[in-house]
Amino acid sequence: MSRSRAITEAGTFPETSIFPINHLAFLSQNEIGQLIDRTDRTLYPLIRSCTLAVLSSGVATDNARGLFADYPNFDMEFERHPRGLKLVLKNAPAQAFVDGVLIETIHDHLFSVLRDLLHSSDLHIYPDQLTRPESADLVFQILRNAKVLDSDRELSCVVCWGGHSISKPEYDYAQAVGQELGLRRFDICTGCGPGAMKGSMRGALYAHKRQKYSAGRFIGISEPGIIAAEPPNDAVSDLVIMPDIEKRLEAFIRIAHGIVIFPGGPGTLEEILYLLAILATPGNNEDPLGVVLTGPESSRPIIDAYIKFLETALGHDITSFIDVVIGNPVCVAETIQAGREKVRQYRLETNDGYCFNWTLVIPDLLTTNFIPTHKSMSELNLSLNESPQELASALRRLFSGIVAGNVKPEIRRLINERGPFEIQATSELGGAIEVLLERLISENRMKIDGVYTPCYQINPNYKKT
Repeated sequence: MSRSRAITEAGTFPETSIFPINHLAFLSQNEIGQLIDRTDRTLYPLIRSCTLAVLSSGVATDNARGLFADYPNFDMEFERHPRGLKLVLKNAPAQAFVDGVLIETIHDHLFSVLRDLLHSSDLHIYPDQLTRPESADLVFQILRNAKVLDSDRELSCVVCWGGHSISKPEYDYAQAVGQELGLRRFDICTGCGPGAMKGSMRGALYAHKRQKYSAGRFIGISEPGIIAAEPPNDAVSDLVIMPDIEKRLEAFIRIAHGIVIFPGGPGTLEEILYLLAILATPGNNEDPLGVVLTGPESSRPIIDAYIKFLETALGHDITSFIDVVIGNPVCVAETIQAGREKVRQYRLETNDGYCFNWTLVIPDLLTTNFIPTHKSMSELNLSLNESPQELASALRRLFSGIVAGNVKPEIRRLINERGPFEIQATSELGGAIEVLLERLISENRMKIDGVYTPCYQINPNYKKT
């Protein structure tokens, strides 16, 4: 039995007070006042749910409602203090403590939540109404405020995507790839959840110790709806909360010096489609960002299914942006390392930042906030007559909506009230979508806990007028 499971079953810790340290201590008097007075009625519930998720770090779940139901009496209070702020936790998950003291990384992550949610609130902006340059600027500001960007650092950030619900061979393989990347002193950035995200971080963490490399970073980028359903894994050193899923995806792409994709469910497909919509944009033709899709030999069928779907939907040329490597962690790391040198040369030639890719062109359809509802999901333009870039963007929204329907409590309530989303697609594309989703279900890639009930229904007989 894992420590988190054993301790979680033991209950809660009655009360403790903690204080911010290091750069996390810099909160303005106005921000502290917001917390104490709870004047923003939407901010406090958001902070509470994200805090409870952080306190549950290391628990492998995607059931936010179940997580919150386990701790109905959890609460938090804020007080002014000579250090700036005192945070009082009541009835917090016991697994976050050792001998009555909060684990240090969890302590830091709690104040990371406050830092990012308050900073976004202080900007007085509406993330869903930003122009393309404004979106990039917001992502930059949040990452800079989180001390994630370092202009003096080597091009070392590898973004690793992959499923939270995966088999043990796939977890072990992600760990092996992470180890090869870590031996080459790469930092790892993931969505901070379990599964492939945890495996790649764990592997690199072990490799950094073997290389006596103490400066390694393990960056987890999440957003409020996702972190509430997927608590951060216990390898994350730097936690960043973006305002929404679009800013989260943009952050991944702009700080990446290479991307490794492991098999996963609809969230992984969302990430792949987001990336391909960007790489297929003419303004990005010269950007040499390296992308590797990989898994153990046992994952070859699902990787082949990804490629078949992408070629059916977006054309055979679309997969030229991706290198496929099966069962060879060393080759994955060497491919990423070779790609990094191309990125370095390109950034020098274009005078672009080493730590943040400003020149990358991200289409408006990807920066605009998409909120999945029955109406918005049914209105997605899923037709093979669309351009690859536009169709990739629409498919990204489709899979984003399915992810939300699977794990986000407010979308789950919507599904329970009104039934599954009705997805309208032209015949050939609708059939391809359904075949892929059925495969994800059969391989248990949709959900960690319990039996999966689809939150969608595909109508492949739709004819665009």
